[in-house]
Amino acid sequence: MARDVSPITAGLRCRCPACGEGPVFKSYLGLAPYCTACGADFSKADSGDGPAFFVMFLLGILIMPPVLLVQAVFQPPFWVHLILWTPVIIVLALILLRPFKSLMFALQWKNHAEEAQWSDKDEEGQ
Repeated sequence: MARDVSPITAGLRCRCPACGEGPVFKSYLGLAPYCTACGADFSKADSGDGPAFFVMFLLGILIMPPVLLVQAVFQPPFWVHLILWTPVIIVLALILLRPFKSLMFALQWKNHAEEAQWSDKDEEGQ
């Protein structure tokens, strides 16, 4: 009996989107070729730049209010902002990138998304 795995839960936990058990990654951002728990094939997985875009977008939303608050309250020079916020942004990006990549992969898996391909049939229909 097949389990219905939530792509959100599996993605954020960096687990296999098919069974919810095996790890998705073999290295920090390198996807495993297959699931060690159920054997699902991950070889065609490609999340592209989506995870990086969403992480940058989210970090912009999360970081700007504290940056503006620090500026309004303390009015520090630019170099203080640079020293203060650069490590925060880098650390948060490194923490968020892995689960976001796994989440994008899990959503692609759930929706059977594939890369767009050109074929002769597409050209004949025009």
